[in-house]
Amino acid sequence: MVRELSWTTIETPAGSLSAGVSDAGLAAVRFGGPPARTPSRRPDGPASRPDKDTQDQHRPNTGRPDTDTQDQHRPNTGRPDKDTQDQHRPNTGRPDTDAPGTDAPGTDARDHVLAATRAQLAEYFAGQRRSFELPIDWADFSPLQYQVLSVLFDSVGYGETITYGGLARRAGVGTDVTELPARAIGRIMGSNPVPVIVPCHRVVAGNGLGGFSGGIGPELKRWLLIFEGALPPTLDWTPAGLPG
Repeated sequence: MVRELSWTTIETPAGSLSAGVSDAGLAAVRFGGPPARTPSRRPDGPASRPDKDTQDQHRPNTGRPDTDTQDQHRPNTGRPDKDTQDQHRPNTGRPDTDAPGTDAPGTDARDHVLAATRAQLAEYFAGQRRSFELPIDWADFSPLQYQVLSVLFDSVGYGETITYGGLARRAGVGTDVTELPARAIGRIMGSNPVPVIVPCHRVVAGNGLGGFSGGIGPELKRWLLIFEGALPPTLDWTPAGLPG
C-alpha cells in the first residue's frame, strides 16, 4: 500500500526541492515539485451509475415495501432525526469527526517536520548548516538500502567523500568486490529516496565523480561537492546556483 505523504517545496540554488513527510518523519526528497496526485478511475473514464428511477424500473419485486413506503408508515417514536439533532448539537469547539476535511491524527507532527525540513535546507544552502537533525522515516527502505544509507547518513559528513567500495566495506555488507560490487552500491545511491539529506552525492567513484540520479545528474553532484568544499571550484561554478 502506498502511503500518502504531506509535501512542501523550497527554492534553492540547486533548483526546487520537495520534501514529503509521514507521521514517522521525513520519507522523501525529490528535485522539482511534489508528485502529482492521480485520482483513481476506470480506464474508460468514470463509470456512469443509473439513476434511482432507472434502478427502480429494473428492481425485482421482492414483496417487501421500498424504503420510501417504509418511511411513510414508520411509527413516530418521538425522537428527533439526525438532521434535527445536528441543528441542536451544542458547539463544543472541537471539530466534527463527520465533517469532510478534518485533519487526520499526526498532522501537527507532520507540520513540525515539514517546517524543520524547510528551515534546515534553507540554512544548508545558505552555508549555515553542515548536518541535518531531522527524523528519517526508514519504513519504505529495503533492508539493504537501510543498512547502507543509514551508515552513509551517520558517518560521511559535510565536505567529505567516500568511494562506493569504501561505503560497502564501512556498511559491513562486503569486504571484497565479489560480495557486493561497487555498482551495487551505486544502484542503492541511485534509488535513495531522501537525497541531499541522506548525502548520496558524497559517494564517488574510485576514478572520478560517479553518477547521480537527482536533478540534472552529475553536474548537480559536482555543484554540491564544490559547495561543501569537497572539490575545488570550476571556472563556471557559482554559489548562486547551477550554470545556465
